[in-house]
Amino acid sequence: MSALRALTDDEDVRSISRRYFISNGFDGTLTSIGVVVGAYMSGVTDGITVFTIGIGAAVGLGTSGVWSVWEIERAEKRAELHRIERAMLTDLGDTRAQSRRTSARKINAIASGVGPIIGIVLPLLPFLLHGVVFSLLEAVFVAVGIGVAVLFLFGAYLGSVSKQNVIVAGVRMGLAGIVVAILNLLLPG
Repeated sequence: MSALRALTDDEDVRSISRRYFISNGFDGTLTSIGVVVGAYMSGVTDGITVFTIGIGAAVGLGTSGVWSVWEIERAEKRAELHRIERAMLTDLGDTRAQSRRTSARKINAIASGVGPIIGIVLPLLPFLLHGVVFSLLEAVFVAVGIGVAVLFLFGAYLGSVSKQNVIVAGVRMGLAGIVVAILNLLLPG
């Protein structure tokens, strides 16, 4: 547990994980907004179907996030280890340095997979209440609102990390959700 805490306290590990989490969460949220607006515009008539389609996207993007980052970081961490080994003229396999890189890769991959799952599932939740609390159109509006809010939070968080105005940073990210919703409305079909 202390090794995990040391890794999560490491700014390099946090920075890489943060990038993957936000980037893939951003992709997931925009995908979710596209799915809900597209499903409504295509004539889907029940919320469970929209939710199920969205969960399929969450599985795909979550798996993609974990798998791609696992392989990307595997290659990058190995290349980094080889550079250090060449500089030190020694083999660092089965050392703490190598073990630390493997553990960091796991944290990065998990962050990368969790981001899109959160970004997709949160906007889909109103569709579970279709027919009970919301009409399908209301669920779409609430879903887009949740998606824009999630994007805003991603942006505000990045703004706080980079010492920018969190409101401005949040609005910049949130606008992407509105653009995706509008583009889906303008698409033929």
